Amino acid sequence: MSLLKPKLSQEVADALANGGAIVALESTIITHGMPYPANLETALSVEAVVRENGAVPATIAVIDGELRVGLERDELENLAQAKGVVKASGRDLAVAMVRGQTAGTTVSATMLLADLAGIEIFATGGVGGVHRGAEQTFDISADLTELGRTRTAVVCAGVKSILDIAKTLEYLETQRVPVIAYGTEDFPAFFTRQSGYKADHRLDMPEEIARAMHLHHQLGTGTGLLIANPIPEEAALTPDFIDGTIADAVREAEERGIGRKELTPFLLARINELSKGESLKANIELVRNNARLAAKMAVAYAALKKG
Repeated sequence: MSLLKPKLSQEVADALANGGAIVALESTIITHGMPYPANLETALSVEAVVRENGAVPATIAVIDGELRVGLERDELENLAQAKGVVKASGRDLAVAMVRGQTAGTTVSATMLLADLAGIEIFATGGVGGVHRGAEQTFDISADLTELGRTRTAVVCAGVKSILDIAKTLEYLETQRVPVIAYGTEDFPAFFTRQSGYKADHRLDMPEEIARAMHLHHQLGTGTGLLIANPIPEEAALTPDFIDGTIADAVREAEERGIGRKELTPFLLARINELSKGESLKANIELVRNNARLAAKMAVAYAALKKG
């Protein structure tokens, strides 16, 4: 079966050809996750962190119906200010291509396109999960099922406490996805370093995680890995503060009937308003922190593959 290949930037193509270290980055954080100019500044900053730690950044998006892996500076600037940009999960990509749309790719879509391009490490903020009340709504993020079917290792700060974290971890177990916490036994909750739940495994060095990735793939499991990297302590928000803020935002979303694709962007924007910008600052720092770990993993992983 022939698989569609995304268009690669020259930098990414060269790195792939030479067996270099590459880190995939999503674009919904640019198109739907933050206001301008914070979205552009964050995107450029995250790419810089990846480069500073020895890897090549590959920001992924759909531009005028074309699947793109690796964006130039001017393309990032245009994307950050573009109007009418859609939010594309993995299932939306074909329609976005047919309609010639520009789309920010979610975690699931970014994982899929990274896998098609041959990139095995992806840094993001947090992944989607099982939403509260999923037993009635069946609202479970496609991120989890994509982790169960691609080889992508996703570095994130856990999942947001707007989700049902216990059910999310159970669902990942069902999908056969190992959950590895970096430097801790606790599974983080995005804005906070602890969720009250334990991760499956703890590894303390990027090189150890890269080796676990390599062995996981050699076993032929066919699944990705979730690498949970706690937000830096100095950037973390207190659980009482952020949990109360999130509860208020969730209540407002329910009252206004906001759900499905619109729910997460609404909650993030409302949480930022209610926290007077503190959640946005934390979001930026945790994404940079995840990019740093992902780049170190990518360098170690590239060395393992060459060896």
